[in-house]
Amino acid sequence: MTLETSSLPACADPASTLTAFAGFHRIARGSRAELVAALRARTDDTSYLVFDDRSGAQIDLDLREPPAPAGEPPRGVGRPKLGVVAREVTLLPRQWEWLGRQPGGASVALRRLIDEARRVNAGRDAARAAREATYGVMTVLAGNLPGFEEAMRALFALERDRFEQHISTWPDDLRAHLQELSGASWTHE
Repeated sequence: MTLETSSLPACADPASTLTAFAGFHRIARGSRAELVAALRARTDDTSYLVFDDRSGAQIDLDLREPPAPAGEPPRGVGRPKLGVVAREVTLLPRQWEWLGRQPGGASVALRRLIDEARRVNAGRDAARAAREATYGVMTVLAGNLPGFEEAMRALFALERDRFEQHISTWPDDLRAHLQELSGASWTHE
């Protein structure tokens, strides 16, 4: 299944999508499995780049057949079946004392604090993530295009009209993708 630009939804969920570009042309978009299938089905040998729409990071996909499943990986520290991973946190003694006095202990208190901070800052975090994703793709694909530096400044200055002006002459697929990625940047600050 090839996911050509013309079949892209107007407002795809960037949290679960990857996008492939050949030059400035968006050639495929979808989940990891959909993108791998689309790229395997390609008949030309034009090079392409793949980006994670959530982070803007360029990623490598292994288009070979998946390896045979191995045995269960060794059990790590924490509660891996629940997704809990043990990591180190460095705090001052007064902070450890406060955490120790909280109902449920330090882990419960930290989880509660983090969840509250995530809730309170969700809009700001989404706006920052959108700018960072846009930055990642722009840097790789548009770094040599006219108006790149000005567009980047406008993106981080939260000046949508100026951003749109500087990317207005860029190739259609690239411009549309950057507009989609940057969308949350303008609504939450």
